[in-house]
Amino acid sequence: MNKAALIIIAFLTILIFPGCKPVVNKLAFYPDTKNVLSTDQLPANVQEVFIETEDHIKIQSYFIPNKSSEKILIYFHGNAGNICHRLSDLMQISSFGINVLGVGYRGYGKSQGKPSENGIYLDGKAALNYATQKLCFPTGNIIILGRSIGTAVAINTSQKTNICGLILVTPLTSGEDHAKAQGLGFVSFLAGKSFDNIGKIINVSCPILIIHGTQDNVIPFEMGKKIYNKAKTKKQFVKIEGANHNNLSTKYKKSYWPAIYEFITLIRRPP
Repeated sequence: MNKAALIIIAFLTILIFPGCKPVVNKLAFYPDTKNVLSTDQLPANVQEVFIETEDHIKIQSYFIPNKSSEKILIYFHGNAGNICHRLSDLMQISSFGINVLGVGYRGYGKSQGKPSENGIYLDGKAALNYATQKLCFPTGNIIILGRSIGTAVAINTSQKTNICGLILVTPLTSGEDHAKAQGLGFVSFLAGKSFDNIGKIINVSCPILIIHGTQDNVIPFEMGKKIYNKAKTKKQFVKIEGANHNNLSTKYKKSYWPAIYEFITLIRRPP
């Protein structure tokens, strides 16, 4: 969708709906409910699970168990497609010797409901509860990874908890900053206080790894640096020279995956 179309949608939504939340939700999410995998298409060690949120929405997720590990990584994906499209990434992380829970969002894939900022935060909360209550992992054995808009879910879920670690891949600072970066200019104010990662990151106390490509034209590299500078805990920044928003795990896999492997393997939450 081009910028002119985005601006038109924004103004039409203002005329139809009071407030700006519908505008933000319309522009932020691009769910795919058609291109999904049936259960019999999944690898033998991948379990499809449906996690119920506190507002009674069931969200499609994948659990990949590893009985030799006491840790679990919860994965929150970007704003397009669905969790089925992240299966290869989940399998790669699983190969590092850790349990993996890949979480879909409401309105994506086989999940119920419609996507919204507040809704995906409830999805994140439900995923953490599922890991601790259903799968019985102590909070201190949980690592959370968020990519792109998933960093908003990851940060919101991680704040004021005692999880083991947080991985942020191409994090945005805020909805308004992202709108400005995409050239929406004078309508960027419509984003309001949405996706306020820069304000919430100070509430995260666990060790943090941030990965960002220098040629990211979706979420600029500078946003990742701002999140890193704002964080108040033990932190690490991995700069991947030349990488853009969508090729970190493929073209630049020799820099990307080892950084994640080292973090989840060596990380220990301070007592």
